[in-house]
Amino acid sequence: MHLLWLRVATVLYFAASYAIFPAVLYSSVRARAWCVHLGGMAFFFHFVSVVEMLVQAHRWMPVGAREAESLLGFAVAGLFFLAWWLYDAISLGVFALPITFFLVFVPALGLKGYSFPSEGVRTSWLIAHITALLAAYAALGFSLLASLLYLVQERRLKAKIKSNEDSWWIPLDWLPPLDTLERIAHAMLLFGFPCMTVGLILGAVLVQETSLGAAYFVDPKVIASYAMWGLYVLLLFLRQSAGLRGRKAAYLSGAVLIVMLGVWAANTVSHVHRFGAP
Repeated sequence: MHLLWLRVATVLYFAASYAIFPAVLYSSVRARAWCVHLGGMAFFFHFVSVVEMLVQAHRWMPVGAREAESLLGFAVAGLFFLAWWLYDAISLGVFALPITFFLVFVPALGLKGYSFPSEGVRTSWLIAHITALLAAYAALGFSLLASLLYLVQERRLKAKIKSNEDSWWIPLDWLPPLDTLERIAHAMLLFGFPCMTVGLILGAVLVQETSLGAAYFVDPKVIASYAMWGLYVLLLFLRQSAGLRGRKAAYLSGAVLIVMLGVWAANTVSHVHRFGAP
């Protein structure tokens, strides 16, 4: 029965994770209320699941990766709600709630692993996983390109080149205005973030049929992918809440791109993500 409560908590954590972004990034009062209520219910059902799991097993310590992940997710959620209650620090939920969801998602699939009903279903999930991540990488790269062009256009405008002067800035008249480049960079980030999130969720399911199973988080490429996701969240958060624009946004986008290249490099030592591997 504890698995049912954990699955209910997982769905509620996902809904709360969805609501936390407009609550924090756009100061939406309605989204904040939804986030608090959904997250509170998720934490309650998670608590019931953890207690029932340990009582039925007649022990008070987790055994196995899935039980440890569930308890770790419970601890992360508990610390977040404590910080929110004491300091009204709901902005921490941008990181805490999605992390909790990712931690409990795999244990909610089942304590004995997960298998796809057919090879066709598995192939469909694999295609969706690859497509979502490639879309996220493309969006991030396009955002970085727009940020770099922003820097070039900014330098060009500051140079104050007159039309009759001979300068290498003159051929760059085709560049869009600064505001347009800024909006393109931000829009690409907003498009790529849900794609990356969906890709990671699908990947967490697909990897359950490998030898790693619930311990998929020890894979180098998985670690790098979640690190990149965290930087993605940080970039969105800083751009919206701290008003990060222009030069600083371009530098931070470059840092995320470096992590993205690290993700691809980690493919060579990955146990489950090697290109060409069966």
